[in-house]
Amino acid sequence: MLRAVYPGTFDPITNGHLDVIARGASMFDELIVAVSDNPSKSLTFSKKERVGVIRRLTKSIPNVRVDTFNGLAVNYVRSVGSRVILRGIRTISDFEYEFQMALMNRAIAPNVETVFVMTCEKYAHISSHLTKEAASFGADLRSFVPADVERLLKRKLVVSKRKHK
Repeated sequence: MLRAVYPGTFDPITNGHLDVIARGASMFDELIVAVSDNPSKSLTFSKKERVGVIRRLTKSIPNVRVDTFNGLAVNYVRSVGSRVILRGIRTISDFEYEFQMALMNRAIAPNVETVFVMTCEKYAHISSHLTKEAASFGADLRSFVPADVERLLKRKLVVSKRKHK
């Protein structure tokens, strides 16, 4: 069985992420979407909320499993018996960052490979950060995230703005 791990914060999960998940699921026997926290990012949703949303959005893909991890992704990959990290690439700057990360992971775990999937062109401009920024100004997010995620994101940002007033 060829198992791959698609690690990330997914805060929030975007249509681009879902595209990578669907394509990864078609390439591997099992795809684990591994949700983590990143101390260098300001997260809007709890890990539990992100996992719940991703599980709902991927329930129709039988070979996708959603899990959480802490620490290095490469260590998680080895702990679940995988040798493959799946990463989506949108831009040249993504590639530069992901290339460095893949080399670092290879130095830590030489038997773990990173597989890059180019995003679908219609999602190349979407990032979780920009989606959150657009949501904070009330933008229509239908082309960036599923409607379910848009509602949750806008609700969360309204609550956050009230707390800061």
